[in-house]
This record gives sequence, C-alpha cells and structure tokens, in this order.
Amino acid sequence: MTAKNVTAIAQHISQVTGTPFHVKKTSPLAGGDINQAFLLEDQQQRYFVKCNHHSLVDMFAAEFSGLQALAATHTIRVPHPISYGQTDEQSFLVLEYVSLHRQTPQSDTLLGQQLAQMHQQLQSYYGWHIDNTIGSTPQPNPRTSSWIDFYRDYRLGFQLQLLAKKGYGGKLQTLGEKLCLRLGDFFTDYQPQPALLHGDLWGGNVASDELNQPIIFDPACYFGDREADLAMTELFGGFSQHFQAAYHNVWPIDVGYKTRKTLYHLYHILNHANLFGGSYAKQAEQMIANLLSA
Repeated sequence: MTAKNVTAIAQHISQVTGTPFHVKKTSPLAGGDINQAFLLEDQQQRYFVKCNHHSLVDMFAAEFSGLQALAATHTIRVPHPISYGQTDEQSFLVLEYVSLHRQTPQSDTLLGQQLAQMHQQLQSYYGWHIDNTIGSTPQPNPRTSSWIDFYRDYRLGFQLQLLAKKGYGGKLQTLGEKLCLRLGDFFTDYQPQPALLHGDLWGGNVASDELNQPIIFDPACYFGDREADLAMTELFGGFSQHFQAAYHNVWPIDVGYKTRKTLYHLYHILNHANLFGGSYAKQAEQMIANLLSA
C-alpha cells in the first residue's frame, strides 16, 4: 500500500468516525488470496483494512452490508464494519481490528448455539437485497419465493453457466442439467425456511476473539436454507463435535440433511472449479452422479 493510499484511507476513517486518525504504523497481514490486508495503527486506534482493485468497491459494499446484517442479529460476533470506499488507487474496506485466536471447545460450543440463533432470523423471501461474491465469483441474489428455483437458477445453474463459458462442457453440463431438473426430488418432505446465512462458513472464516468468544467474518450473506451453512462447515473441516452438538440442541436438523449436504457442497466445488479449475470439475461430476443415484 502506498503512502498516498494510506493517507487517503486514514482521512476517510477520520471523517467517518469523527475521531482524528493519523497512521503511525502500517503492517501487511497474511491470510487472504483475494484481497490485500493491512493493520493501520496510530497511538490509540487500530483498524483492519482490505484493499483491492479500484473497480471492486461494490464487492466491499456487499461485505460491509453482510457484516451489518450479521451484527444486527446480536448472536455471533463479527468485526464491526467501519466504512468502505475508493481512493485514487484502490477500493477498500475498513473493519474493527480483532486479535484472532484458535477455536476451543468452549468457543465451538458457543458458535453452535449462536449460529442456530442467527439462523432463526427469518425472512419472507430467498435471496438478498444486493448481489455479492463467493470468493471472487459473482453471486446473484434476486428475491425469489421458491428455494428450489433460487438454488437451481442462481447457485448451481449460475456456476454451471460460468464453467461452460470457460470450456467445461460435455459430461459436467449434461449431468448438471439432469440434476437441476430433478432438484425438487430432494425437497419432497422438507420445506426450507429463508434463514439469514453467513454464506461462506468454512473454517478459515471462523476464529475465537480475545475473550474466547467465537467470531465470524468474510461473509457472503443471503436468505436461504440453513442447511447450506451447516454443509459448508463440513466441507473443509475445522468444526468440532462440540459445535455440531450445540447447534442441534438449539435447532435439530431434518433427517434428509445427510443427502442434501452433498447438494450444498456441490455449489462450492463448482465455484472452486471456476476459480481454480483442475480436479474440481471432475470432483463435481462425481458428486452430481452420486446425487442423481441417491
């Protein structure tokens, strides 16, 4: 980050918070592969700042909105969103700086309880008031009255369309079309409620704070089936039995989740195929074949 950029962001923080902020120290932070991240400090204040290309300010606006929505539930802690905007050089997002620590059995238990409570923040539609991103992939969120239509058209179908444009045709598309046509078969005895979702709840987006309380970040929020969040917690690991038991004690899961979680894993594997290619497309093919035979 250039000195000019730091000065512009510091001036923006001063204007938004009403407290003068003159950066004394700038430290790059590791952990993300999409944005650059920095800790900005003066004598008394510290802020976490993400930066990216000047044109990506809408991505930060959507993340800012998601953090506000999660915070408003008064359930799981999130970094307090300060502001977002653009300098002459980059777009940026400013958040409260939180010292992150490894999860513990205690924080995992609280996370399970609080996530169930967060999911009880229901809406009358599926989708979100704005589009956002999953990783760096666009995630459309039009308001929709049917979960099957929403998940078919704006999750699986959208990812398949992106893959087709990148040359992934043939078997993947044929199987994908069949699955989309049969999507209703997975919901014959289950009607999802439009719950507030984090949207990208893998282990890398969860930690404990300085008081051993759970904290979540980097959301891709929308209203959808709560099972989509729960499935993501199982996709790449990082969540203990303490978490799962605590969630189920607050809000038990439908028996059909055991099958549907693969359906929800598929969205993220398709997205990984779009982002990274390689073996993810083949993995998606096999997942779809298994779902069709389920």
